[in-house]
Amino acid sequence: MRFFSDFLHQILHAGKNLLPIVVVVVFFQAVILRQMPNDPWMLTLGLAIVALGVAMFLQGLEFSIFPVGKSLANQFARKGSIPILMAFGFAMGFSAVVAEPALIAVAEQAQQISDGRVDGLTLRLIVALSVGAVMAIGVLRIILGHPIHWYMIIGYIVVVTVTWFAPEEIVGLAYDSGGVTTNIVTVPLIAALGLGLAASIRGRNPLMDGFGLVAMAVMVPMVSVQLYGIWVYTIAPTPELALGLITAEVKAVHPLLQMLLDLLTMLRDVLPIIIVVLFFQYLVLRKPLNNPVKVIFGFIMVLLGLYAFVIGLKLGLFPIGEGMAEQLMARNYLPFIYLFAFMIGFATTMAEPALIAVGQQAEQAAPGKLKGSVIRIIVALGVAIGIAVGVHRIITGDSIHYYIMAGYLLVIVLTALAPKYIIALAFDLGGVTTSEVTVPLVTALGIGLATHIEGRNVLIDGFGLIAFASIFPIITVMAYAILMEYAAKFRRQTV
Repeated sequence: MRFFSDFLHQILHAGKNLLPIVVVVVFFQAVILRQMPNDPWMLTLGLAIVALGVAMFLQGLEFSIFPVGKSLANQFARKGSIPILMAFGFAMGFSAVVAEPALIAVAEQAQQISDGRVDGLTLRLIVALSVGAVMAIGVLRIILGHPIHWYMIIGYIVVVTVTWFAPEEIVGLAYDSGGVTTNIVTVPLIAALGLGLAASIRGRNPLMDGFGLVAMAVMVPMVSVQLYGIWVYTIAPTPELALGLITAEVKAVHPLLQMLLDLLTMLRDVLPIIIVVLFFQYLVLRKPLNNPVKVIFGFIMVLLGLYAFVIGLKLGLFPIGEGMAEQLMARNYLPFIYLFAFMIGFATTMAEPALIAVGQQAEQAAPGKLKGSVIRIIVALGVAIGIAVGVHRIITGDSIHYYIMAGYLLVIVLTALAPKYIIALAFDLGGVTTSEVTVPLVTALGIGLATHIEGRNVLIDGFGLIAFASIFPIITVMAYAILMEYAAKFRRQTV
């Protein structure tokens, strides 16, 4: 009985996350466009399947990955072995990102749009290896007590430098890949690992030392994916023959067989997490799992939920984003495109569960200094501005290089000026803004705009919106902290 109550709660929770998107879309269709969307019943079915898939996925996580992952992190922290902690950080970072639904969605879109030149599985493996490596480094940083701002300043200088040399086809995709690494699976695990370590080591501050792992997980894939793009677009040969064979093969597959293949693909995506958990539980700690039947059932729910999520994306969220872009461009409603981007960014971010969780943790870590509700508004405003700026770039056809480099140079300057207590949190907030619902819709919006604006290249111009949604919250949170610091100093001087 408790299971059905929890599952119903998860469905309502997923529906709540979808509601802002539905409200914005209905408003634009009824008030601005004054027409029904194409195939509304199929869109509704797709959204319902997304909600069901997310609910099953989250419920499965609660039964399996979350409790086992947190238990392992606590046990390793008590053991105090640096190599084991770093290995565990790497393994959890890699396995969680490989199974990240938002990254799967972006990788599939990238492979399709690049005509197979960017391989979806390769892209995901590169991102997952990057996150695993940076988790190991981040764990070491917490243990050694190094300040986060030096890691971030040096890291983003490297990011901006690589961007200067990267081919334009890969830049938007690389930044989007970094933006989607920290999401429905990774944020709770990564945040629990960082805060747990900071709390268990004497002399560490949970606010300054516990946060920051999410930020590092966002940054490093931006470098590795751009390096992959340099290889793909300047060194590797174009896979034209192989692509033709693959395309013919896919067309010949029976729909039922395709469904089975998709399900097996989902199993492959979740399998790394299962292997990591079992390896560390039985071979490193040499202890049995608590309630193994519940854990196995949880993994099955994760698998089925992930499958339903991907099916729902194809039926619901992708058509909504592309359809809205097509309809608004067909009527030349440029101001309303900006308004749609802004409203979608703000509404979905305010409902983002990972942001709510991090805001609450920050408020608990710094009582009196930070308020979770204020943080959410500032972050949502940053996301809304970022997506609107990203849409402007697609409409004008400007190079993403200059926007991205200018944005992160501003971030570097603000990092040097901002109060130290806010830096790790600000970067983490930039990484948790794009939800499992927002990412597919925003990706589809960018691709839809690039498809329907003459002279735009879908691969070059279609990606990048997620990157803007990650940059601007960092800017708004740091700017807010700097203003609050100056306001506090001014009040002290005038008293």
